[in-house]
Amino acid sequence: MKRIQYHRYGGPEEMRLEEFELDRPMARQIVVRVKAASVNPVDWKIRNGAMWFMTGRRFPRAMGSDFAGVVEAVGASVTRIKVGDAVLGTMSMKAGGAFADRLVADEKLVVVKPAALSFDQAATLPIVGVTAWCGLVDKAQLQPGQSVFVHGCLGGVGRAATQLAVSLGADVAGSCRGTAMDDARALGLSRVVDYQQFSADTLQRQFDVVFDTAGTLSMRDGRTLLKPGGIVLDINPSTGKLFGILLSPQHKMVVAKPSTEVLAKVVEMAVTGRPCPVIGMTVPLVKAIPALTALEQQGTPKGKLVITWHHQ
Repeated sequence: MKRIQYHRYGGPEEMRLEEFELDRPMARQIVVRVKAASVNPVDWKIRNGAMWFMTGRRFPRAMGSDFAGVVEAVGASVTRIKVGDAVLGTMSMKAGGAFADRLVADEKLVVVKPAALSFDQAATLPIVGVTAWCGLVDKAQLQPGQSVFVHGCLGGVGRAATQLAVSLGADVAGSCRGTAMDDARALGLSRVVDYQQFSADTLQRQFDVVFDTAGTLSMRDGRTLLKPGGIVLDINPSTGKLFGILLSPQHKMVVAKPSTEVLAKVVEMAVTGRPCPVIGMTVPLVKAIPALTALEQQGTPKGKLVITWHHQ
């Protein structure tokens, strides 16, 4: 069996595709033969060492969070899932390991995959879908008829948040690069602005919820966009912004907390087409490291990068 792992924190040059020995599943864990895995920025942030205080310093460390595949074995206390089930889920931040032939996952972070979703589609859902849900539903308690501004509406979380907000009956506007505005309109946005040129002052006090999925909106601009009583959501605040967020009742930091319940709701909505992240590129595991490196260095493509195992 092979997986992408690294022996010390650092840049993309630390990634290796290597043989490994799979751990035996504990009581509430399952073994999954991976069919597809999707890439999220958190995957390389963990490898860079940005979260070492949560992930520790034991090496080698395996890469990858989101996956879909087929269950090969279950622990003694697993009750919801059985051998042979098609599933999707996410790995714990400390464990990682989705970029592999096989993995051991916690049952609580996995749900059964509907037949209506391909393995590739299913693998794109967990982190972006759960983050969008935690922000719009849990934090903002979004209601039909409210107005939402999604900053970075074509990123992974941005697409999911946009589609989820539209599905919940909100009037949604957003920002993206100027050359991709038609792609943004196709998601159902009522207004689209060029994030490099727009001024928050031209849209002041128009939105109940501002979702900064890019992490680049200043606190001032976020407040300017808000209606009285509105809320700004941020998934990637800088250190300076984080201090400001802690002091501002208008700002909330969104930390996705994967759970069976939320993931099941995201999957249920994805079957209807919202949210359903766009796949920008698929590569086999043996070619994944160059694709991961390019994505990290050059930015987000037009959709998610998915690593596949269709030969199995």
